[in-house]
Amino acid sequence: MPLPPLQLLSLIIAAILAAGGIALLGLQFLGHRNVKAIWRIWGSWMVLAPLMIGAFFLGAIAVIVFFTALVLIAIYEFARATALGRDGVMVGAVFAVVIVTAGVCAWPAVDGGKRGMCISLFNAMPVLAGVLIVAVPVLRNRASGQLQTVALAMLAAIYIGWGFEHLAQFTLSRDWQAPLLFLALAVEINDVAAYLFGKMLGRPPGHARHHPLRPGISPSKTWEGAIGALCVSMALPWALGFALPAGMGAWQKIAIGLIIGIGGQMGDLAISVFKRDLGLKDMGTALPGHGGVLDRIDSLLIAGPIFVRFLGID
Repeated sequence: MPLPPLQLLSLIIAAILAAGGIALLGLQFLGHRNVKAIWRIWGSWMVLAPLMIGAFFLGAIAVIVFFTALVLIAIYEFARATALGRDGVMVGAVFAVVIVTAGVCAWPAVDGGKRGMCISLFNAMPVLAGVLIVAVPVLRNRASGQLQTVALAMLAAIYIGWGFEHLAQFTLSRDWQAPLLFLALAVEINDVAAYLFGKMLGRPPGHARHHPLRPGISPSKTWEGAIGALCVSMALPWALGFALPAGMGAWQKIAIGLIIGIGGQMGDLAISVFKRDLGLKDMGTALPGHGGVLDRIDSLLIAGPIFVRFLGID
């Protein structure tokens, strides 16, 4: 009897991590390479992956709590890195928006109904968030410096918070576990592929044959890495098609490949715009080798909402 898609995907993730560990051992002891930095990245994934997979097996509420915790940490990192962090009340308002959004997603799992109303409420959250955030300076009778604070709060609440909480919203779908875990795995494979193809085929900055993707934003990213990652992402809906909803045609799989390959890299570059403007390498230090949580989930901020909207809530 074939394994259920969620279990099979979990085994694939475990196999990838095990193969990565073996490869690193080979590079360190046989190839005599300094892979200390990559060991830190691998170690972080050895913690994150079991936590995420464990949440999937526990059910919708656990997944919503896991994703909400991630996005709250990411918003905290964003606030600390920007002027938003100087206004604790506004940060609290953004947190409130995220927590209410998570509650809307969890409501049907607790109450056993009201799915349609919760989908409508989720879709209305950007408007409700905007009303709450604009109301904060009005209620506090403040005007000086509030335009920047309100703009940053909107960005945190809607782009980072509501955008990432689309993953939580997808738990409202009847068959959500395997497609959602596919999304998380595919986006990470896309990130790794961009790095590997950039290293293998690209040239370092300053080299005559260096082809930077967006030199003003992320000088180390190359066209070779971006195209290689896109090609890998286009293959994933076929390689891991068992995790996607049944009956998907070729054009739908092509669309999913484009969502992962282009959306994932656009999400990464978007956060790089903010970091470049702030003069930062990473948004935080919570994950050794990765930087902060926001640095780790940035690829999902565009790919995630589009993927969820494309599949729809059945």
